[in-house]
Amino acid sequence: MLLLLFAGLMRSLGRWLVVGTVVTVAGLTLREASRRRVLWALAGLTVALLALSAWGFSRLAGESEFGTMTSGQARLVASQLLNLVMFGMSLIAALGTAFLTGPTLSGETESGIVLAVLARPIRRSTLLLGKWLGLVVFGTGFVVVAGLAQCLVVLVTVDYWPPQPVVALALLAGQTTVLLTLGLLLSTAISPMASGVVAVGLFGATWIAGVVGGIGDALGNEGVARVGTISRMLLPTDGLWRGAMHAFQDPAGFAEFGAAMEGFPFLSQAPLTATYLVWAAVWTAMVWGLAAISFQRKDL
Repeated sequence: MLLLLFAGLMRSLGRWLVVGTVVTVAGLTLREASRRRVLWALAGLTVALLALSAWGFSRLAGESEFGTMTSGQARLVASQLLNLVMFGMSLIAALGTAFLTGPTLSGETESGIVLAVLARPIRRSTLLLGKWLGLVVFGTGFVVVAGLAQCLVVLVTVDYWPPQPVVALALLAGQTTVLLTLGLLLSTAISPMASGVVAVGLFGATWIAGVVGGIGDALGNEGVARVGTISRMLLPTDGLWRGAMHAFQDPAGFAEFGAAMEGFPFLSQAPLTATYLVWAAVWTAMVWGLAAISFQRKDL
């Protein structure tokens, strides 16, 4: 009986040690990410985008045509422009996380830092999970702060506030998580620069395939529309982005004029289904699992 109790205590202690190690590695990864030059590049691009969008929205508010629009038309135009700017924000996040993920793992492997960490009784999967968690916190924090700042810019300039900003920012954070998980997998097999280039390239290709699919939907061409559907299943970034667009845009304005805007790349016709959100989570878990297997077999 005492042996069973002791074994149970040891298992519990082991779990707590693993959790503590993951949290520690995540904190170190977050600290290291904040010191990299990529962060300054992200900050500079974000400030530039906010400044340009503030200038553009203020010019739009000053146009006489905008003042003569109905409330529905004005909200629809604001929705389109907000989605356009948010796509730029998501692209900045994609570039930042993709080129940050590679050096975080692959770069430390090449420099020998990982060997020093793994010399201690730390599993590779634990180290990988900690780094992934730190990157997720970093990417989510960037998306939330930058996204809220952009929403405030739109509110001040054209008096428009998206109907579901929390949902939209959560989906953008999910998009960032999907991409950095893919980047983590790639970084276990190829160089840091190559992993970033491939991840961003796939991000852009999936978005283009989604636009093509939207045009196919508007034209009633099922074959072309299927291109977007398949791409969103293979890489959920575009699907999550379209869900975020739907949460940013005004539903009343889209319901009034949406039929004339079918196929427009910065409007989304429907919210995401629960099934697709589950698939995005499953996809992320599967890719992380592949990354763990690849890292486990990697010759350090």
